[in-house]
Amino acid sequence: MANHKSSKKRVLVTTKKNEINTSRRSAVKTATKKALKAIESGDKAAATTATRSAESRIMKSVGKVMPKRRASRKVSRLAKKVSKMA
Repeated sequence: MANHKSSKKRVLVTTKKNEINTSRRSAVKTATKKALKAIESGDKAAATTATRSAESRIMKSVGKVMPKRRASRKVSRLAKKVSKMA
């Protein structure tokens, strides 16, 4: 266990950041799943709005819980699936 004041603070900050990051990751996964479900349903309008929402979530997570390239890859793959729906 932490003995110094600064190390105790670090434990608190780390715990708080961990919860925030877990929440962000979960939000990205949920938005992506909703977009994929909308794509599978075949409704292009719903898929477009869900993909746009997922893209927003993914790009907001850049630099916090995911690297820029991974985020752009995810967005690109979702967009590709939507464009193939036509």
